This record gives sequence, C-alpha cells and structure tokens, in this order.
Amino acid sequence: MDVTLTLLQDNGILLQKFCTDCRLRGMTDETIRGYRSNLRIFAEYVTNTDANLIDVDNQALKGFLDYLKHTRSVKHKTVEQYFSALSAFYDYLAFEGITDTNKILPFRKRYLKMYKTDYDKPQKKLLTIEEISKLINSILDPRNKAIAVLLAKTGVRRGEMLRIDVDDINWNDYSIMLKPTPKRSNRTVFFDDECAIVLRRWLRVRGKLNPKSKALFISYQTSDRLSRNGAYNAVVKYAKRLGFHDSNSDKLEDHFGPHCFRHWFTTFLLRNGVSREYVKELRGDRRGEAIDIYHHIDREELRRTYLACIPKLGI
Repeated sequence: MDVTLTLLQDNGILLQKFCTDCRLRGMTDETIRGYRSNLRIFAEYVTNTDANLIDVDNQALKGFLDYLKHTRSVKHKTVEQYFSALSAFYDYLAFEGITDTNKILPFRKRYLKMYKTDYDKPQKKLLTIEEISKLINSILDPRNKAIAVLLAKTGVRRGEMLRIDVDDINWNDYSIMLKPTPKRSNRTVFFDDECAIVLRRWLRVRGKLNPKSKALFISYQTSDRLSRNGAYNAVVKYAKRLGFHDSNSDKLEDHFGPHCFRHWFTTFLLRNGVSREYVKELRGDRRGEAIDIYHHIDREELRRTYLACIPKLGI
C-alpha cells in the first residue's frame, strides 16, 4: 500500500478516536467540529512530510506555524485556534499513553506568546442602541427579524438559539428554557414585550410552512431546523447593507455577526446598572469560583431587573 495513503488512514483513525473522546468529555458539537477541521489540515501537512501525527517534533511544529502564517496567511487568532486544537489532541494522546507528554504546551509558550508592543487585542464590533434599532427595524423578513431581536434581547449564543424548540417558550412569564450545554449554567433566559411581538409574528408565519421539526427557527427551503450558516446569513446580510459589516476587512471590529449581539447585550446591561452577578446569570456563564455556588439569585428579582434595564429598540 502507498506510504502516504497508510499515513492518512492512521491519522484518520487517531482523529476519529479523539473526537469520540471529546464527546465523552461533554464538548459541544461546535467545538468538536472546529477541532476536527483544524486537525485535518495539520494531518495533511504532516503527511506530506511522510510522518504521522505521533512522530511530530518541534521542527514539524515550526514548519506548520510558518505554513499557517506565511503560506495560508491566517490571522493570529486563527493560529491560536489551530494550536488550541493541537494541544487538546496531544493532551488526549498523552492521557492514552500514546505519547509521553503534550508537546504542544512548551511550543505555544515559546512561539505564540504575544507582547503588548507587538499585538493589540482586537475588539468585537459594538453598535450603539440606535444602530441596533436601525439594523433590526430594517429587517422585514419575520424570521430574520425574530432571530436578530432574540439574540439582542437574550444574549444567547447562536448554537443555543438554534436548539430552541417552540415548546421551550413560556408565554406566562416571557422566558425560554434553553437546552443544556457544557458552556452554560443558568438555562433560563427572559425576553420583553418587543421580543414577544416579533416572536408571535414569526410563529404565525412558521405555522403556515408545515415545519418538519419543533425547532423555533426553520429553513424556508427545507422546513427543518435552521443551520448555523442560515442564522449567520440571516443577520449579516442586513448588517452589510447598513455598513456595519465589511467582509473584505481583516479587522475584527469591522465584522458584525450573531455573536456581536451577545457583546451588545452584556455591555448595555452593565451600562444600565445591572450588577455583574446578574449579568453573568443572564448570560448563563459557567460558575468558575467556589464562592459562586453560595451566591443565590432570586429568579423573579432577576426577571424584574432584566425588564427594567434591557434597552428598548422601538419595535
């Protein structure tokens, strides 16, 4: 059998086992998908040197880093994502006893550390309340408008939003119970009257499309659950029209996508005086400190605070 083909097969088996391990550890499908994509490119690079993933040394890693930066011309943040995936993979190999150590850790420390004089961390795009209002009120499509408003009013992640089913909405207290994910602690999010208006409008349209699933947001083409790309396009095409998103720019601050709503949600709740503990609860951030488990938040007080401080968008 051809040596290159054999190496590809061996690497493919290792990657498959690694992805299975990631699922057992409770990682999200999105995280696993990103790891798999980055590792496949690395595996192809390594295979072209007639080596397999287990035999990788510092020279190969330096070659791959040079390949990413100068051949593929990827941004620093993307380079970090590649080596984050590699670190997780080699941590798995070390745990299984396939390699002695995670060889990525010292490499990242030496080659990926950026100094303040060399690198200014880019900021996510933050629109004003007026700009968000302008963006949302420019959307006439009932589904896409509901997507934008729900993201702005709840701060949920795109994946969390896409997993919402119609039955997850509680119309008595205007709340939504999200599906469990490793990244989220509090699964309850609230919405206000403005959000309720656009959700009900979309649900009336949705009911006429003979949906194939219980998903809140469905594809117009398949009548099945909307995809990640579908949700992305539902937001970005309107941001482009208003000049809030420049797909040709390399600067993070020139891009406006679904996650920017979460950034906006957080920023303006804090600016409107909501305590950091309440904002963390509304965002569903994982509780990272031991003291967090003793910080009990009353649900009704949280809901009242949210309704009092979430910006109105003139919908």
